[in-house]
Amino acid sequence: MNSTVLSLREVVKNYGDFKAVDRVSLSIPKGSIYGFLGPNGAGKTTTIRMILEIIKPSSGEISILGQPSALQVRNRIGYLPEEKGLYKKMKVWAIIQYFAMLKGMARAQAKDQAWHLLEKYGLKDFAEAKVEALSKGMGQKVQVLSAVAHNPELVILDEPFSGLDPVNQTVLEDLIQDLSANGQTVIFSTHVMQHAERLCDHILLIAKGRKIFDGTVTQAKATIPRRVLIETGDEVSGLRQLPGVEDIEAFESDDDEAAVPQWQVRINDSTNPQDILRRCFEQGINLTRFEFSEPSLHDVFVHLVGEEAGTAQRR
Repeated sequence: MNSTVLSLREVVKNYGDFKAVDRVSLSIPKGSIYGFLGPNGAGKTTTIRMILEIIKPSSGEISILGQPSALQVRNRIGYLPEEKGLYKKMKVWAIIQYFAMLKGMARAQAKDQAWHLLEKYGLKDFAEAKVEALSKGMGQKVQVLSAVAHNPELVILDEPFSGLDPVNQTVLEDLIQDLSANGQTVIFSTHVMQHAERLCDHILLIAKGRKIFDGTVTQAKATIPRRVLIETGDEVSGLRQLPGVEDIEAFESDDDEAAVPQWQVRINDSTNPQDILRRCFEQGINLTRFEFSEPSLHDVFVHLVGEEAGTAQRR
């Protein structure tokens, strides 16, 4: 069984009468990619700062890498803060070397590591450039590499995809997967569900400071009923007798001029959507549309957190 890298027990953070984090508990196994998901202002960054002891919790217990304080294991942790910042006059390779040395890596080893990472993740041509000459996205990549150059056991990235174009987002996803493949544990926060869906083993869904869900991506998707969308002018009530069909309801399309009625057929986890299609053929139901797709994390987010948080995510 994997050992626990990080655990929180009933952690609370108050700012006066405002409860920024409300009794959050979690346990993160070694080697996992764990997502802190939620809308802006949900409490993700506050939770991360308490984990790293940048701020103190109002109550509750935190254990990180077997210790009660991140300060005791600081050299075993890599951290990318939400507020990004680098020394603008330093060369790119030198700043990665510098941060690695701050975490205990020898000078020569840190330099070799800096050049290795720059080449591996597509920045070798910028190694001798000064940080001030980099684009925002390039600077973001350099800061991520600076956070992981010392090969930390635990990597915590706060909104790492912010400011990156799609190409560099893919590069960062590759980096996170490489870290996990190397046995390192990665925690990252985001309000964009697609990154978490592609990367995460486990997720924490948080809104208004409260834990809404904690588990695997598969478990999260299982919280939403599976649905098949069909479009037909024929009678569909006969589908209700099919084992595994839980409900059929009219589907309100965005197309007000849609000539053919649309229906959502809700099915349980054991039902194969192809059984619905087969029954339609058997009953002579003529279909102009048949569509099934697994719920996305965005669907889970809106379902569990509610429309208010879903609106906040889209802003």
